[in-house]
Amino acid sequence: MFRLSDKLLMLRLQDASTRSEAFNLVIKQYKERLYWYVRRMVVDYDDAKDITQNVFIKAWEHLDTFQYQSSIYTWLYRIATNESLNHLKKKCSQANISLDEAGEYLVKAIDNGHYISGEEIYMKLERAVAQLPEKQKAVFILRYYEEKDYTEIAAITGTSEGALHASYHIAVKKIEKILSLN
Repeated sequence: MFRLSDKLLMLRLQDASTRSEAFNLVIKQYKERLYWYVRRMVVDYDDAKDITQNVFIKAWEHLDTFQYQSSIYTWLYRIATNESLNHLKKKCSQANISLDEAGEYLVKAIDNGHYISGEEIYMKLERAVAQLPEKQKAVFILRYYEEKDYTEIAAITGTSEGALHASYHIAVKKIEKILSLN
């Protein structure tokens, strides 16, 4: 697929005559990556599709407020993180569980779902990641799966790099502990 650089996309997004076309290219370039990020956060296939669509709707609606200081990619991931966390809070509220119990809820969804395939070790890792507190989960997914550096993650989450290092380290230790128990 033909890809434009963020710099060129930003220029086109700022021009009213090319904005719509440029935004369609943004969607084409980032929808799959964003979908998989959201899917790892919320687990459910349908929820991930809906949230990903909402991310692009919000981005379009707030395009005039985008300051073009970060990359489009970073901006979209920040929206996706917020949308995923809000979705999980809503799900927990509807299920009458606390955010602390969300991990157990997501593990049950993984165990009962048809949407995650692969080898047993992958399933174990998914279950372990699902049990992390939401912010640690976001940091782990961005660092481990998305291979983002701490500077990018800081821009996405609005958290200091030092706190992100600590959060990622703690998340890895928790996952190791969970995997050693299985």
